[in-house]
Amino acid sequence: MISVIIVTWNGKRFLDACLRAVMAQLHPEDEIIVVDNGSIDGTAAWLRQAWSAVRLVALPANLGFAGGVNAGLRAARGDLLLLLNNDAFVEPGCVPALVETMEQNPHLGAAAGVLTFDHRPDLVASAGITARRNGLALDLWTGRAVRSLPAAPQPVMGASGGLALYRRTMLDDIGLMAPDFFNYLEDVDLAWRAQLRGWECLVVPAARARHIYSATGGQGSPLKQRLLGRNRLRAIIRCFPSGVLRSCLPDILAYDTMVLAYATLARKPAMIAGRIEALRDRAQLLRERRAIQARRIVPEEAFAAWLEPSPTPWRTLRAVRRLDALLRDQ
Repeated sequence: MISVIIVTWNGKRFLDACLRAVMAQLHPEDEIIVVDNGSIDGTAAWLRQAWSAVRLVALPANLGFAGGVNAGLRAARGDLLLLLNNDAFVEPGCVPALVETMEQNPHLGAAAGVLTFDHRPDLVASAGITARRNGLALDLWTGRAVRSLPAAPQPVMGASGGLALYRRTMLDDIGLMAPDFFNYLEDVDLAWRAQLRGWECLVVPAARARHIYSATGGQGSPLKQRLLGRNRLRAIIRCFPSGVLRSCLPDILAYDTMVLAYATLARKPAMIAGRIEALRDRAQLLRERRAIQARRIVPEEAFAAWLEPSPTPWRTLRAVRRLDALLRDQ
């Protein structure tokens, strides 16, 4: 049985198309759960009337993507749990391709789908998660032409929460998303915790969905800047094994020094505030780190093998500018 979990916050305008596309690929015994994160656009009432077959979890307040996903996961009955963004629209064959990959590879904890840009479905927006030695977690294959993708599933560090099929046994082992993350990088934290426990992930190029990029959080918004800065440090502190952290610390510090300098010059205080917030929570984060690291079963070298060399600052800047150029036409 598959449980599809869709978290929405004031996203009623996307939901009908999202639900129609995924419903067409499910079996009668499967279920769709929509978690309404305290929306004020009438989402809950509309769902009750227009989509009575959907299980609605109506939260009284916005718990963020992480809290909303956790509410949906707790309500779900399936052994396979598909996370799908409310502004993502699965292409034909997407769900079967993900399920087939999981069934053929019982050791997998997750399968990642490929999100393309809704306005440029010929280009990849995200195909799972990749990470650098500086602790920066990025979308795999962003900007790559869909026609150039490999046919067969490929190993990837983890699945993006926008289109991810998780195995329940993996989540029973590693736990759900960290609710304090609220939005952004909660899927990275979960992917790193899965790696520490030896769970593998494949990206499935045949499983694709069109995605309206940053439709909820807003690309470059102060909220997104603050949460990305905060949650980046939270995930590193919680998940990097001690030897890996020592080895990567110069890269981590160099990156954050560069970001802080840029934030100061460009007058983007949210970038600074997020990092201060993470450091303020260091006592709690260190307690969480001890609990997570105590359950690590893979060698540190296996975790470190997923961390690619840190790019030069100008290479990072070029990647940001390419993404911004793509989104300007959205």
